[in-house]
Amino acid sequence: MAAIDPRIVIEEFLDSHDLEFDQKDPNTFLITLPGEKKLQTHCALIVGDHSLSINAFVIRKPDDNEAAVHAWCMAKNAAMYGIAFATNELGDIFLVGRLPLGAVTDREIDRLVGAVLQYSDSSFNPLLELGFANSIRREWAWRVNRGESLANLDAFKHLI
Repeated sequence: MAAIDPRIVIEEFLDSHDLEFDQKDPNTFLITLPGEKKLQTHCALIVGDHSLSINAFVIRKPDDNEAAVHAWCMAKNAAMYGIAFATNELGDIFLVGRLPLGAVTDREIDRLVGAVLQYSDSSFNPLLELGFANSIRREWAWRVNRGESLANLDAFKHLI
């Protein structure tokens, strides 16, 4: 019995869940996941020779407390399903995971994509607080000075 092409499984999953996606090439699916705290998480599903990789951008390299941000991420990794926090060569923070091609099913894609969405969304504000508190304070002051809305900074008013 021949295995189902993982690209077909991925495309059917994305279509059935009404997720916006683009195909960069036949093996790369670029997805935009909607969130609440992190409004969008950009995620790539990449079909390789032996495995499916999942990579999602979380935040850029922290301006402050980089060691504390990394320690926070490492502490979270042990309890996460199928994915882990990682950094790239620039210091930006991602969620990454890998699944053997034989394990690519609708259910496993759902679990991995769901994990990316959950961890990206739930970690967003804590990571911003740890890594960008000074920037948030400057932005708050700038907005107050100009009479701009503080609505999307409300979660950080305790930092002011």
